[in-house]
Amino acid sequence: MGTTWVGIDVSKASLTIGVWPTKEHWTVSNDEMGIAPLVDQLRELTPERIVLEATGGWERPVMGALLAAGLPAVVVNPRQVKDYRRSLNQLAKTDRLDALVLGRFGESTRPALHPLPEPALHELQGLLARRRQLVEMVSSEKNRLATALPETRPEIRDHIAYLEQRLSRYNDQLGQLIEASPAWLAKSQLLQTVKGVGPVVSSTLIGDLPELGTLTNGKIAFLVGLAPINRDSGQFRGTRRIQGGRAHVRAALYMAARVAVRYNPRLRDFYQHLLDRGKLPRVAIVAAMRKLLVTINAMLRTNTAWRDLPSTNP
Repeated sequence: MGTTWVGIDVSKASLTIGVWPTKEHWTVSNDEMGIAPLVDQLRELTPERIVLEATGGWERPVMGALLAAGLPAVVVNPRQVKDYRRSLNQLAKTDRLDALVLGRFGESTRPALHPLPEPALHELQGLLARRRQLVEMVSSEKNRLATALPETRPEIRDHIAYLEQRLSRYNDQLGQLIEASPAWLAKSQLLQTVKGVGPVVSSTLIGDLPELGTLTNGKIAFLVGLAPINRDSGQFRGTRRIQGGRAHVRAALYMAARVAVRYNPRLRDFYQHLLDRGKLPRVAIVAAMRKLLVTINAMLRTNTAWRDLPSTNP
């Protein structure tokens, strides 16, 4: 048998498997009863890659089982797969076709494999995800409170108080989890030498960007989605834009940068220098986010606190 590439289309209830180029396909349940025999089947196929899309968490059980079995599984960005499907001019969309497209995508792009995350990292990422959900719920309820009828306001206020209490508990849990790991605690303390980076931002960087400190500045910026993408054709020179990447990390860096350009002298001078050159504030803040990210990346790579970094001109 030649080299095979497997795609798995994930839904809440089922997993549809497609093998490229043989176009073999089948469906199993997305639970332990379906995943256990699937691992054995895929082990016999010895595929070059097993490709899944990120689906908000439904892919985690099967992904964990595949990696634990030593199979070459990787989760890819749905946007990339969507663009790839469009390049194939494939308009029809079924679970079977989606699975085969994922297998074909694996053959074409050869996505890099990543090591199995530690259980503690999974726990940290889960706490961060739930904390984000609570923050969104608090924000939604506060927006509702502004226009609510007088009769419903007490209930909304009670719900906000409950959510904020839960949010406080998650903040405590995150702190305890970070403190339980000497490596994470050292990273957190190093990150918080930066004015603008607090416990929540440092936890987000540790949990949702574990590659920080191990990649080049260009690669880490691209991974987060802070690397400007060219829009040029012929003599036309389009506006550089950022897109893709890890939105949650980017949101955390935005909040950190907003504080840093006010209270962190180096980033404040850098930001003001861009404004003085005529850059729009939104452009300048994205540049400040990128500078903050690559500086933090260098800090972790060299184990150097912010105050000990050599100063640079804007």
